[in-house]
Amino acid sequence: MGLSMNRKKKINDTLKSKAKKANAKLHSSNKPKYISKAERARLELDAGIEAPIPDPE
Repeated sequence: MGLSMNRKKKINDTLKSKAKKANAKLHSSNKPKYISKAERARLELDAGIEAPIPDPE
């Protein structure tokens, strides 16, 4: 007796997801690291730079 289709599908899905995760680890993202609003404000104060105030126009 062979494996039922549901078991085959589950095994294949598990293997595919593991391969996908391993492949994703190899490629680094160009996206910059997230810096929270509070952290940005603290960094600006530390650097002595004031944030520009946008014109209301």
